[in-house]
Amino acid sequence: MGSTTVDGADIRLPAIVLGVGLGGFVDGIVLHQVLQWHHMLSSTGSDNVGIRAYPVDTVPGLQMNTLWDGLFHVVTWVAVLTGLALLYSRVTRSRGRLWRSGALWGWALVGWGLFNLVEGIVDHHLLGIHHVHGGPHQTAWDVGFLLLGAALVALGWAVQRRATAVDTCAGRR
Repeated sequence: MGSTTVDGADIRLPAIVLGVGLGGFVDGIVLHQVLQWHHMLSSTGSDNVGIRAYPVDTVPGLQMNTLWDGLFHVVTWVAVLTGLALLYSRVTRSRGRLWRSGALWGWALVGWGLFNLVEGIVDHHLLGIHHVHGGPHQTAWDVGFLLLGAALVALGWAVQRRATAVDTCAGRR
């Protein structure tokens, strides 16, 4: 399986953690900020856990949603830093070649897909604190988000399976 480097380091966990963080950034930047389809608490008031409403069309509601979006970004930033730190600690040779590795990016896609699946199941379906795109078709958008997550896991798995060891030229850096 394409999950090791020339020095035998297993990069699965670091790459998955990196992918979780990067997937979270894509969600937060694209869906929360650029498209403004939802924020962390944009469906409260009608959620499944009884959190009071923080409507995004009021200043106090938008302030609370922006705070929680920021905390979400802190968590994704920590995931990215953790993934990078784990990669750095495990890969001692040929670090430059690591970034061109199908194993790294395959496992990172698995992490992104896992982010979508966990976040989608927990926040969209179980808690109901926000939905991908609220409105009459919000369930379809939420299911599409889960399907995208499953596709990313499958694609990442296929990419990393085809990869070879990160570096086959031992001794070169």
